[in-house]
Amino acid sequence: MTDNIKLSVTLPTSPSVIYKAWLNSDEHTAFTKSKAVIEKKVGSRFTAGDGYIEGEIKQMILSRKITMTWRTTDFPEGSEDSLLEVNFEGNGESTKVILVHENLPEGEGKKYRKGWKDNYFTPMKEYFS
Repeated sequence: MTDNIKLSVTLPTSPSVIYKAWLNSDEHTAFTKSKAVIEKKVGSRFTAGDGYIEGEIKQMILSRKITMTWRTTDFPEGSEDSLLEVNFEGNGESTKVILVHENLPEGEGKKYRKGWKDNYFTPMKEYFS
């Protein structure tokens, strides 16, 4: 059995600004405060969190959704990649970013939920404000 989590944050900017920043190495590095190497291209590999996270971009819907495989160096050997879906829902002057993270190693959902909040949502609020 694997863990699945869903969480969201609302940021005071447009979906296109966040979408573009997520897929840009320099901006992703800036808003997470840790090195990211990412390319806006389906099939491309990426790393984030100073190499702690790696995966492959599977789908991009302009300013609406990014789907990617995702794993950390903490994943047990032999475990499958997880699947991360990042959705961007515009609402006037703000955007709700909704993460659906599936196939995390069993019992690890709580840890990764905290990681998303601490390492993405909190610094993103500061960066996009």
